Amino acid sequence: MNQVTLRNAEPSDFDVIVALNAAELQHTSAMDVARLRELDALACYHKVACIDGTVAAFLLAMRHDAAYANDNFGWFAARLPAFVYVDRIVVSADFARHRLGSLLYTDLFEFARAHRLPHVTCEYNIVPANEPSRRFHDKFDFKELGTQWVAGGSKQVSLQAAGA
Repeated sequence: MNQVTLRNAEPSDFDVIVALNAAELQHTSAMDVARLRELDALACYHKVACIDGTVAAFLLAMRHDAAYANDNFGWFAARLPAFVYVDRIVVSADFARHRLGSLLYTDLFEFARAHRLPHVTCEYNIVPANEPSRRFHDKFDFKELGTQWVAGGSKQVSLQAAGA
C-alpha cells in the first residue's frame, strides 16, 4: 500500500514541480523555476501530493486579492468579490490512478471554507478540448460562468466556479 501525504510545497520541490508542469504543456502554460518562485510568492495555497515521499502532483492557487496579472484571474476578479483561483493543478501520469487531484481539491475546498472564500474558480481549455479536466471539475460541481479566448486566440477556456 502506498503512503499518500499532502504538504506545503517547498523550494526543494520546485525542480520536480516544473518538470511535472512541463509534461502537461498541452493543458497548462509554460513555467520555469524563476516563474514558479513568482507564482509561489503570490499563492495562498501551494501544496504537493507525495506518494511514498515522491512528489507526484501539485496545486497552486491565489486569493482574489493577489497582485496577479493573468487574463483568467482578472476575469474572475472583475466579477466575484472573493474567491480562490486555481492557477494550475498537475498530476504525474505515473500516478494518475491514485486520486491525487481529488485529494488536493478536497483540501483546497477545506482551505477556502476555513478562510471564508465562497468560491473556488478555475478554467480549462475547451478549444482544444480538455475532456479529462471537464469531467474532473464536473465531479466537484463546477459551473461555467463564461468563456474567453486566450494565448493570442489559440485557446478558448471555460471559466468555472464552484461554491466552497
